[in-house]
Amino acid sequence: MTDPPNTIHVPELALVALVGASSAGKSTFAARHFRPSEVLSSDTFRALVSDDENSLEATADAFESLFFVAGKRLARGRLTVVDATSVRPDDRRRLVDLARRHDVLPVAVVLDLPRNVLEERHAARPDRAFDPAVIGRQIAELRRTLRGLPKEGFRHVWVLRSPQEVEAARVERVPLHTNKKHLHGPFDFIGDVHGCLNELQELLAKLGYTVNGLEVTPPPGRTAVFVGDLVDRGPDSAGVLRLVMNMVKSGAALAVPGNHDEKLKRALDGKAVKALHGLDVTLAQLEAAGSAFKTEVRDFLERLVSHLVLDDGQVVVAHAGLPEHYQGRSSGRVRSFALYGDVDGSQDELGLPVRRDWAAAYRGAARVVYGHTPVARASWVNKTIDIDTGCAFGGSLTALRYPELELVSVPAHAQYAVPARPLPGEADPQPERGFDLADFLQPGRVDTRTHGGILLKAGERAAAVETFSRFGVDPRWCPYLPPTMSPVETSALDGFPEHPQEAFAYYRAQGITQVICEEKHMGSRALLVLTRNEDAASMRFGVPGSSGCIYTRTGRPFFNAEWEAVILERARAAVTKAGLWDALNSDWLLLDAEILPWSLKAGELIRAQYAVVGAGGNAALPAAVQVLETAAERGVPVRDLLERTRERLGDLQAYRDAYRAYVRRVEGPDDVKIMPFHLLASEGAVHTDRDHLWHLTTLGTLAAVDSRLFGQIAHRVVTLGSPDEQTATDWWLDLTARGGEGMVVKPLAFLSAEPRSLQPAVKVRGREYLRIIYGPEYTRPEHLTRLRARALGAKRARALREFHLGVEGLHRFVEQAGLARVHECVLGVLALEADPGDARL
Repeated sequence: MTDPPNTIHVPELALVALVGASSAGKSTFAARHFRPSEVLSSDTFRALVSDDENSLEATADAFESLFFVAGKRLARGRLTVVDATSVRPDDRRRLVDLARRHDVLPVAVVLDLPRNVLEERHAARPDRAFDPAVIGRQIAELRRTLRGLPKEGFRHVWVLRSPQEVEAARVERVPLHTNKKHLHGPFDFIGDVHGCLNELQELLAKLGYTVNGLEVTPPPGRTAVFVGDLVDRGPDSAGVLRLVMNMVKSGAALAVPGNHDEKLKRALDGKAVKALHGLDVTLAQLEAAGSAFKTEVRDFLERLVSHLVLDDGQVVVAHAGLPEHYQGRSSGRVRSFALYGDVDGSQDELGLPVRRDWAAAYRGAARVVYGHTPVARASWVNKTIDIDTGCAFGGSLTALRYPELELVSVPAHAQYAVPARPLPGEADPQPERGFDLADFLQPGRVDTRTHGGILLKAGERAAAVETFSRFGVDPRWCPYLPPTMSPVETSALDGFPEHPQEAFAYYRAQGITQVICEEKHMGSRALLVLTRNEDAASMRFGVPGSSGCIYTRTGRPFFNAEWEAVILERARAAVTKAGLWDALNSDWLLLDAEILPWSLKAGELIRAQYAVVGAGGNAALPAAVQVLETAAERGVPVRDLLERTRERLGDLQAYRDAYRAYVRRVEGPDDVKIMPFHLLASEGAVHTDRDHLWHLTTLGTLAAVDSRLFGQIAHRVVTLGSPDEQTATDWWLDLTARGGEGMVVKPLAFLSAEPRSLQPAVKVRGREYLRIIYGPEYTRPEHLTRLRARALGAKRARALREFHLGVEGLHRFVEQAGLARVHECVLGVLALEADPGDARL
């Protein structure tokens, strides 16, 4: 408790309780020092629920509303100030409980002014009709319990005892100890050291640090970050502490505590702990080092905070990891998770704590670097990475270089302790087993993290292998194949087989509130793998002497080698000029796009399927019209047949116009246009956690720097159930009237957790474009009636399964799983494509 203060230091994320009797000036103080949106006043909420801020009978409803809003603000990470008397411990307990529930610090600013001042102010306020004796009781209750505020749970208590102190006070917001967002690195995150001093010195040297005994100088600009568990199990915990403490003191390193470090601190505090798992050796080493060093160690461990949020919030480090809703917050619960992980006190058959796999469900925006649970190999799981590779158990000591996301390891010099069980992943063959054709050809399910198991039949699997092995690109370039896309439900509107209103109705029924409508370009689907240079291609894809690949939606080379080289070079230059390598901290990108014109890849199809129909009809129908017109002039009763033939000729002309709109002469790479719409993945990240607007905005930078090669997808964001729907429909009508194919409608979020049956996208094609698909005369009523009976169930089920298989394959690739694991998903998508279905859908 500070008394009296000049400056009130308020944590940037806290629940601030303004405490004081009526007329103490809490509202005036709040208005002076906080934004209006930050202050929740009990008087204001009484007025909101009863139109009378002095209505005592509305108090219960007012506080119920106030606490509801306060909870929503705290959940969103917003500083919240509660302006109420709060002179009784029971009232304050609700505030402390609310702060704890949201893992923020409860802070009290107490205005304990003299009674005569409060009574004078009360007398000057005619709107306050209660007995002034109430103020006396409030003051008495406050002063009786004031000294107990820290024990009630308030982490900081500031007391102002006079109008002069209130007037002189100023509020300064201070970052939480965990907030190191202003530190941008580059960083070298170092896994659990566990007393392995020699390995730590060797790893630091390998990372480019100058190591002179226990003195360490980092490379210019770099900072080491230790993820905790510096001590126990290994041979020289005292030496590790000396080295790390020197690095932290000199600014060469940061550190968070591990559970072993926390246990050591409790032992040094004289708490009763069991000296197990090497703690006995650590305590003996510290005892031999002398009391001064023990005190220094204890103070160092005391200063370590649960976790650190770095680089504008892009990366979080915590010993056992940390879910998004705990990041940047402060409470015993947050610290416990950061130290011990997701545990509930239960033990397994070996007596070890049961640790739930929090990383499997992680969907946060920040990368999380952690240790605690030793693994044989570090690998990415949902933007999290465990870099404790069991050095003390004879494994290795590992560092993650950031932002490069490069793993650097040194092997343990010996096995200093025996693990209770093999390290996860230790039993996996090294290197990972190659693709087993016999195994893949067996029918069964492919497990995905977003959609469960997806069944692939033996025949489908065989067809996929046969197709890819004959026609596919080098499989190392192919971590992903895109899904098919279902059309919208057939429209009941006159003359429109497909219409936007069915797409909007579908997503509304699925509980989606916002969608994005993207212009659909009539081209050929393509995937572009771009690498910064040949070294990146060799290191990440294992393909030396190349720098990327462009392939079709079925995995075939899109261009000949000469054209591909030219286009890749231009695309790579555009990515460089747009600054995407650095923005994404990646040396490679995977783009999903349409490549125009359609005739570039579909020339033979146009000649063999569409042009022959157009040419044949054009040879016959004009002549038939001429003959029938001559006959009609001579009085032959052929008027009905003449009109029907004229209609057929008009339909034929519309058909020829429809497919000719997508035919353009292409003489070289300069005539190619790429329309990218998904930035699927980059090093360490699958970008399904970003909404579609982010994808289009990010990829739009390519068109800005090379508009000849790249185009930008026109789009509209639609809030469902609003006038946006009609605006987007009008836009679609205009696009299709001008010869456009139509649009794709998607939930704004790329990947929705629920419902699992949600279509990731539906296409809404224009009336004239569908003439290419269904034939020149499809708009005649008898044909439209038949087409309305088209069955979409199989198409939609396939689209959904292919989408989730593709996402799973991307995650496996980004997590650096072996090619066999990735291609289980890639070939799975191709296997589902073996189902012929109705190609017109």
